[in-house]
Amino acid sequence: MKVFVKICGITSVDTADAAVVAGANALGFVFAESPRRLTPALATEIARNVPGHVEKVAVFLRPQPGDIEAVLDEFNADTVQANWSSLAGFQDRPVLPVVRDSASPELDGRRILFEGQRSGAGERADWVLAEDLARRSPVILAGGLDPQNVRSAIESVGPFGVDVSSGVESSPGVKDIRLINRFINEVRKIEREVVTK
Repeated sequence: MKVFVKICGITSVDTADAAVVAGANALGFVFAESPRRLTPALATEIARNVPGHVEKVAVFLRPQPGDIEAVLDEFNADTVQANWSSLAGFQDRPVLPVVRDSASPELDGRRILFEGQRSGAGERADWVLAEDLARRSPVILAGGLDPQNVRSAIESVGPFGVDVSSGVESSPGVKDIRLINRFINEVRKIEREVVTK
């Protein structure tokens, strides 16, 4: 079993570098209203040395028409994340639709991010619903995850991946490199245990 790990809300070069070294598969750069919000220019600077195998995700909430394109004109994201209803018809980049409840689109086996009602607030998602969705599509589970509960989350939901932001912060918008390492190490430990069983 391999679990995809996304560290969201990256706001500094040091944090981006540390997450990459720790083994993150993706980094999220936030362009929605948030303590973690970046300008496209700053996101570009932070991501300058992120290697190609690490996915750079431009994170929006409910963008207005033109918002995504304006960011992508300056920041070369690999993927665009936003509420699924905001991504209808968007084809400029691969997308990561955000689903929050059972009122979800036809999944068709596509990768989705499932989280609580409020993004970036440490609000735990509904793991029962997430488990059901994970049987039908690759689910990246977000919302309220941290180094202490990520094991239970993976065991309960069986997700394709996990996404963490506030759960590895010392204060809103300020990532703690030690917590990032603990989070990713815990995920990789679970992977090794499953392989050796």
